[in-house]
Amino acid sequence: MLHLLLPPFADRENPMLKKVVLIALPHVAPFEFGVICEVFGIDRADMGGPTFDFTIAAAEPGPIPTSMGYDMMIMNDLGTAADADLIAIPAHMIDGDVHPEVLRVLHEANDRGAWILTVCSGAFTLAKSGLLNGKRAATHWMHADRLAREFPEIEVDPDVLFVQDGNIITGAGTAAGIDAALHLVRTELGAAAANVIARRMVVPPQRAGGQAQFIAAPMPAEPSDSFAGVTEWMLENLDRDLSVDELARKALMSSRTFARRFRADLGTTPAAWLNKQRLMRAQHLLEETTLGLEAIASETGFGSAAVMRHHFVKTLQTTPANYRRTFCVRELVS
Repeated sequence: MLHLLLPPFADRENPMLKKVVLIALPHVAPFEFGVICEVFGIDRADMGGPTFDFTIAAAEPGPIPTSMGYDMMIMNDLGTAADADLIAIPAHMIDGDVHPEVLRVLHEANDRGAWILTVCSGAFTLAKSGLLNGKRAATHWMHADRLAREFPEIEVDPDVLFVQDGNIITGAGTAAGIDAALHLVRTELGAAAANVIARRMVVPPQRAGGQAQFIAAPMPAEPSDSFAGVTEWMLENLDRDLSVDELARKALMSSRTFARRFRADLGTTPAAWLNKQRLMRAQHLLEETTLGLEAIASETGFGSAAVMRHHFVKTLQTTPANYRRTFCVRELVS
């Protein structure tokens, strides 16, 4: 899933995406750095794909340390970014100040309407520039709370693969940078160009779903003792229509006391807890079995495939069918 606020200048007849400058920042993450290089730095003319004027630059040319402990030698300074159509910022160490030359380049790019793309923690550099104030943005789900806390002027969406707000695209964690970069190519040059790049990279040209489908959501390691028996019984009876009244009787409490104490102990309502466990069970069955969607919906207590689909889309931003295609073990789908 993504969020789009389209810029007024997107025009495939006269694309704005020709010159791309990737800024290497200290302690840059090699994978996210490589994603930008792979999408924009390879000449794919022989396959009918696009070719970009691609440059890697740094505020202080020379050896740039990576997050993996080795240095990259970057020879170009940020002067090459003066007329870039796209400035890309990959993931890097979050802490620390942003070099003033990087801030200058970002503001000048924004002022002339150039594209700005960040991947993963690269959103923090853009946040420190102030260019995300009043905008929606994405970053890796592990950093989303911190981004929202440190920059309250930004509307952080932790559940999407990327966000486009005007000329700024912020990608979520790691491989979501591929989705964000391909979206930009698709927007400027059309689906055919994005498909050529995706085929060469052996990735889908456009993924469905958001980050939520990739975030593990285990049960609490130490459930409340007072509800351990009830929650275990709930897990064993997910296929049943479990009302608060029935659960309260099982816990030997009044319905009102049960609902209040359940929320206080487990941090959520009985209904929300049940839905989460049903989703997790459905995800497991989609990954590990060949059961049909109606059978899975019945076994997990959703009742019907349509109801299960509603909860998948609402919580995971993808459908059960798409989830199975993405995560089903190879032996089951081959």
